Amino acid sequence: MIVGAMVASVVVLLVVANLVGCSLSAPVWRGPTTDHFDGERFRNEGETEHAGFGSMVKWMVSRDPGPWKAVTDAPFGPLPPARVGAGELRVTFVNHATVLVQVDGLNLLTDPVWSDRVSPFSWVGPERQRPPGLRFEDVPKIDAVLLSHNHYDHLDEATIRRLVERDKPKIYSGLGMSAWFEAKGMPATVDLDWWQGADLTPQVRVTAVPARHFSGRGTQDRDKVLWVGFVVQSPAGAVYFAGDTGMGPHFQQIGQKFAPLRLALLPIGAFRPTWFMSRVHVSPAEAVEAQLLTGARTAVAIHFGTFKLADDGQDEPVVELHKALDAKGKDAPRFWVLGFGEGRDVPQ
Repeated sequence: MIVGAMVASVVVLLVVANLVGCSLSAPVWRGPTTDHFDGERFRNEGETEHAGFGSMVKWMVSRDPGPWKAVTDAPFGPLPPARVGAGELRVTFVNHATVLVQVDGLNLLTDPVWSDRVSPFSWVGPERQRPPGLRFEDVPKIDAVLLSHNHYDHLDEATIRRLVERDKPKIYSGLGMSAWFEAKGMPATVDLDWWQGADLTPQVRVTAVPARHFSGRGTQDRDKVLWVGFVVQSPAGAVYFAGDTGMGPHFQQIGQKFAPLRLALLPIGAFRPTWFMSRVHVSPAEAVEAQLLTGARTAVAIHFGTFKLADDGQDEPVVELHKALDAKGKDAPRFWVLGFGEGRDVPQ
């Protein structure tokens, strides 16, 4: 009797979880088949085997997480300039994958997240371990938002709504994202396929570029909208935002197609355990190799020190990045780790 009741409880929980997962799933892309879309799902360039249920269980029972300590009293960064002039490029690291890029009079924001959790729920899910580096109110008027994919730590509905209401920016994303925005009662995004571009202004163009990752917000939409990086070309130079990505041939392809890159925003966190994460996340050492492959003159580290998403500790990505740069000696590229809320002018 007791065993039967337990089994029934488990079944009920699974049914409820599936119903919730279905309700969270984003609308899916419908379009012609391509070399990275089979008519149902998108796929990475080359084979990228997704971690299955068994791998997830293995990770859960063998986790060895590094230390984290919540930082609640960190000061906010200084007020950024309202805009920069023609030919100028400035970058401000908010935290995680949220970066303010000011270039040629335009203000761009990548994967904006100001919420306390990156989750479909306000009461559970990965919690912010330090405040954003800038107050939302201190962010200048945003002209365009670059959304790399629809995971909760990159597409935050509450933050997007605040931006849409305040600034009405153009939002650029991968194929299929518009349907989610329209379902939420927000203006459609400009959806781009890999290597497809659009003009922000007559002088500034944004192009979606490949990344090695995946997408999904629920249980029924895995890989059904496209994940991307972006390259912004302007008179001030080209800026590459990688989003989330594992290693792949796309780094060299991007470097060749958009040379010279003045700036690359490259992720360094959520990389451990490498046997599980390396499919879709670069390690700090791989981020250095990615910069070299792209030929970017300056790189800025992103995607670290904010949310506990993997087993690397709070400071581990930065420590490992410095080790990788030290190992390059005099051949080390210029790879910045900005403070949360810190802004810098990017050299030519």
